[in-house]
Amino acid sequence: MFRRILIANRGEIALRVIRACRELGVESVCVYSTADKDAPYLKLADRAICIGPGPAKESYLNIPRIISAAEMADVDAIHPGYGFLSERAEFAQICRDCKIEFIGPSPEAMAKLGDKVECKKTAKANKVPIFPGSEGAIEDEDEAAKIAAEIGYPVIIKASAGGGGRGMRVCHNEATLRSNIKQASTEAQAAFGNGAVFIEKFLEHARHVEVQCLGDKHGHAIHLYERDCSMQRRHQKVIEEAPGPGIDRRKRDAVCEAAARLIKAAEYSGAATVEFLMDEKQNFYMLEVNTRVQVEHPVTELITGIDIVKTMIRVAAGEELPYKQRDITIRGHAIECRINAEDPDKGFRPSAGKIDTWHAPGGPGVRLDTHVVQGYTVPPNYDSMIGKLLVHADTRDEALTRMARALREFTVGPIKTTIPLQLRLMENSDFRKGGIDIHFLERMLK
Repeated sequence: MFRRILIANRGEIALRVIRACRELGVESVCVYSTADKDAPYLKLADRAICIGPGPAKESYLNIPRIISAAEMADVDAIHPGYGFLSERAEFAQICRDCKIEFIGPSPEAMAKLGDKVECKKTAKANKVPIFPGSEGAIEDEDEAAKIAAEIGYPVIIKASAGGGGRGMRVCHNEATLRSNIKQASTEAQAAFGNGAVFIEKFLEHARHVEVQCLGDKHGHAIHLYERDCSMQRRHQKVIEEAPGPGIDRRKRDAVCEAAARLIKAAEYSGAATVEFLMDEKQNFYMLEVNTRVQVEHPVTELITGIDIVKTMIRVAAGEELPYKQRDITIRGHAIECRINAEDPDKGFRPSAGKIDTWHAPGGPGVRLDTHVVQGYTVPPNYDSMIGKLLVHADTRDEALTRMARALREFTVGPIKTTIPLQLRLMENSDFRKGGIDIHFLERMLK
């Protein structure tokens, strides 16, 4: 096991890793920007090192400063959390070159699965269902138009090197396809430093279902079943739940086994999420692989009883996965609401500032992952998420009722949050039935 780990991230995921380190008997070193200098969680780490000003490119995205901090603190490993540098193969390679263990996949596995074009090739070779579309990156408009005509409209343009909706365009005809190719490529280049884009068939009424997987350095790979993340806005998830409501057991087993097969084929070590879209007949098509721990990983922890972050650290240290696939069972139902400092009534405008009122919910089956306390000031520099409220219950109906109760208890002010919107969703009859598609929330908001 490692002696000391540097956490190259901030906020609730930094605190999550600190707690995992503490339970494993490992020292934790947190890096922070000047915007986070007063963050309470820094006091829980064994050491905290400032790595630069508030802008992420000068701190949390600055590889030389993070490596310098790691060498200064004499750490054995770096945990990247999610976002920032977590899916940068070059960062994983630099860690390797500096004899620091990267708590995640190897640079080779990350490159194979993190690039969507390469990932599709690997998936196809391992009989993982994929969308019909281009075999590789699109070179020009004529090539794109030819492929789109073969697979049929609508199609979607996607950035090869990233996600989150950037470099993504839905096209219903050749004219919009031709006009959007260059725009999507330019946006992808700006966001990810890679302008490569590809196209594939677009599903009008799809559900977003993802499979949590774990792999180790000894060739083992397992899945921890699926999560439904269809409640989203502009490709950003708002509510996640597990297991996916109404999914046929045989379909579930097939797609989960396919996801684990893909992770094994890539010789992947650590936590990975294989994302799929599911059509109205419950046919699955792979979207991409997230080569890191997901924001919504606690949903899976609640239904399986497995600590994903601690397992990541253990396998990075060379241990075998302590579980076999036959050991993994689904227990009850879990739901997560991402609590964001945003105003849903004003176009989800960010709502940074000091939190004077903070009353967190509790009671049976309630979990809150957050770095926020009363008096904390939400900085304007980063993602607006200030916490993740989770519930677990025996059934989905009980979980929905429990989440509504917890949301009513949750008081935050004077900043605005997404809590009122999420309470409305918990009481929405269509959502309570289960099986909503990825456009449900945007239709509701209109």
